This record gives sequence, C-alpha cells and structure tokens, in this order.
Amino acid sequence: MSQHETPLYHGLLEHAKKDPVQFHIPGHKKGNGMDPEFRNFIGENALSIDLINIGPLDDLHQPKGIIKQAQILAAEAFGADHTFFSVQGTSGAIMTMIMSVCGPGDKIIVPRNVHKSIMSAIIFAGAIPVFIHPEIDKNLGISHGITIESVQHALELHPDAKGLLVINPTYFGISADLKKIVELAHSYEIPVLVDEAHGVHIHFHDELPLSAMQAGADIAATSVHKLGGSMTQSSILNVRGKLVNYKRVQTILSMLTTTSTSYLLLASLDVARKRLATEGKQLLDKTIVLAQSIRQQINEIDHLYCVGSEIVESHIACDYDPTKLIISVKDLGLSGHDAEEWLRKNYNIEVEMSDLYNVLCIITPGDTEKEAEILIHALQELSKQYYNQGGKVEAKVMLPKIPVLALTPRDAFYSETELIDFNDSVGRVIAEFIMVYPPGIPIFIPGEIITEDNLQYIKRNMEAGLPVQGPEDYDFKKLRVIKEHRAIR
Repeated sequence: MSQHETPLYHGLLEHAKKDPVQFHIPGHKKGNGMDPEFRNFIGENALSIDLINIGPLDDLHQPKGIIKQAQILAAEAFGADHTFFSVQGTSGAIMTMIMSVCGPGDKIIVPRNVHKSIMSAIIFAGAIPVFIHPEIDKNLGISHGITIESVQHALELHPDAKGLLVINPTYFGISADLKKIVELAHSYEIPVLVDEAHGVHIHFHDELPLSAMQAGADIAATSVHKLGGSMTQSSILNVRGKLVNYKRVQTILSMLTTTSTSYLLLASLDVARKRLATEGKQLLDKTIVLAQSIRQQINEIDHLYCVGSEIVESHIACDYDPTKLIISVKDLGLSGHDAEEWLRKNYNIEVEMSDLYNVLCIITPGDTEKEAEILIHALQELSKQYYNQGGKVEAKVMLPKIPVLALTPRDAFYSETELIDFNDSVGRVIAEFIMVYPPGIPIFIPGEIITEDNLQYIKRNMEAGLPVQGPEDYDFKKLRVIKEHRAIR
C-alpha cells in the first residue's frame, strides 16, 4: 500500500455508493430518521458514512479488513510496529497504555503535571503513582518537563516500576531530552509511555522536537484531532519494540472502547494520516513560518512576551514547538484569564487556554495570515488599553508540595467517605480529584493528605477565575474525604 491510499475512507465511500437497504443501526438510516434541521446542517454525505461495524466495513475490536489496512499505513507513517485507532480520544488511548503495563500494586513513575486521564487509569489499574517534580519556569509561572537527573533518581529508588510516563511535548510545546530518558529507562528494562497528546505533527518535520517513536519510546498516545487534522475525539496509539505486548494493548483498548465505533472518526484518522505522511513537511513549513512571524510581532508589542528558541538555552527544556504561542501578559498587570476574556469580548478570539500569567494560542495548517493579523491587532489594542498599568512583574510560582500519598488512589476512591467543610479538611485524606483543567494537572488525587498549602493554591486559582474542577461540590464549600471511624465510648 502507498501512503497516498486511504483504504478505510474509500471503503466507506464505496459502501455508501451502493446505497444498501439498512436494517441495522444507527437508527437515523442515512439521516432519514433524524431531525430535519440537524440533518440539513450536517449534510447527507456525512450521514451516509455514519455507519456501524457490519461485515464489509471491518470491526475496530478485531480488525481484519479496511481498518487493519488503515492502521498498518498509520504505523508505517509514524514509525511504529503497531498502530491502533481510538475513538475514545487520547484519554482512552492513555488509559489503554497505562493499563497495558500496570496492574494492582504496580508502581508507575509519572510527572506531577499529568492529564487527569492518567490518574483515572491509575485508579482503574490499581497502580501506585511515583511522582516526579516537573521543572518550573519561574519567568512564565508554568511547569515544563522532567530532567534526566530526576528520572535517574526515580529509577534508582524504584527499579521495580512497571513503566515510566513522559509528557512530550507538554501542553505548552516544551520537550525534555526524550531520547536519553528512553535510553535510561531501557537500561532498567522499564518501558517508556509517552503522553503525546500535543505532538502528532512533530514526527513530520525536522525542525520540531523528536516524536515518541523517533526517540525509541515503547508506546505513545497521540491526539491526531488536536493538531493533525482529524475530527475531535479521534486519536491513535503507537507501539514499538517488545517491552509492551501489543496483543494486550488491543485487548485493553477493546475493553475501554464502545462497540458502536464512529466510522466518521475512523475515516478522519485515515485521511489525516495520508495528509501528514504525504504533505506534512510542506504544510508544517508554512505553519512554522507563520507562527514565527506572529511570535516576532508579539514581541514588538509593549509589555507582551512570546516565548521562543531562547527557552532551549535554559536547563528546563531540550527543545520546543514553535507552533505553540505562549504569550505572557503579566507585565500588563493582567492575568491570563483576564486577557482571554478580553480577547473573547472585544475581538471574538478564542484561545487554547489561559493561566495566571499566560494565554496559549496554537497555530496549525488551518491558520492563515488573515487570522494572524486579527490576533496581532487584538494584542496591540490590549497593550494600548492596559499600558498605563503595565510594568515588570515577577511571576510568583506558587506550586504546593506534592501531598503525601496515604492510600493508593484506587483504595481511596472506593473507600467509605464523607463530606466535610473545605476549611476543616487539613490533615484528612481526600477521596476525589481536584485539578486545574485545562490542562488537567492534579492539585489533589484520591489518597493524598490535604495540606493548607494546597487549599490556598485552590483558592488562588479560583480567585483568578481559572477552571478548578473535580469535587462533587462545585462551589468548593465541601470536600469528600475518607471517613474516620472513632472509637465507641
């Protein structure tokens, strides 16, 4: 097969052309049984291939036909031995890769700034997380990746770990020295699992950080929908080498995946792979040039700073992805959340995310000079409006210490619990997640002992308007903790 082929997508088209009489789900029957307004908006073409795993269309749970062919082409494109399509997003792929190497009581080494799906998988698996502190950027007030030294220390202390998880690149586009980290972990016969949610494109351009497969990692969950052109919720799971059993990966993925798999999502993965493999270099050439042009213009605006290649000169990064625009607004006297709200209200601009000091914008092959000009103009006006309150501001990085883990996350999650007042919870063992989402970095995970530092961190993020999520009490007046059984008098 050639990378110019799309066996899954074209298999669906050929099936739709036959216009078979459908006595199977989905019940809308090519849109005929659907609300007309929605049908007209979505269109007949999309609805004609919104199908189910009938014989001619293969089955994602045991692929033998067009899905298998599409996955083989994807593996070839990404340099993997095996590639699996996910219609459960990268969260489903991440859960699969963790549960493929970990079981009850197994240790897994992870950075603290992990996505919530990683901690969910650890609960499902019954594994024990061993946390590594990520590197802190005191200028930007954000977390980056992990260092060789911290990985070495963790491996020395926990040589019995079943896996080492690395975020590469981070949400902000920063990469660690993944190749050396992989070599180090492999010297202990420990597989490396990569959360590559924000790096599908890096495999296809030499000026971008090394991809997981290029660095020799064993398994990587990669969001094609985020930056690769497929539909939302479609991702892949790449596997190489012999430290991870690919047959077990298929089994776990099948356990976590709906049996009503979306062929629209699967087809979009097939065509996105084709475009990345055959045109990726040229498309990313233009994207990188556009991103660097925007970066240069932002850095000419008073009191704004957009991070560039200079970050690689520090010890906190090995490489960076220039298509991610980390725009520091703190010197305008604003929070990143304030800037996000201002851009939305005044220029109808939606950014990827914001935090206490920054907004993050992503540039993809879907962007043009038109969108770039709108963003630059908006940022110039933002600077003019807040110029008088601007000045050099030092980021106050208030990242609390990682709490002590008193119980495994799984034991805590399934323990007998009770709700208590937020302000009375210090010293208790929490039984729920609390995180800032996006990007989903945990403040607490089930089983950790609540500290005053962490409570203050939650309050500060909420006061800044940032999206703190997790507890069943959305107002944060109460937290769910492990119930204490007092002695009977």
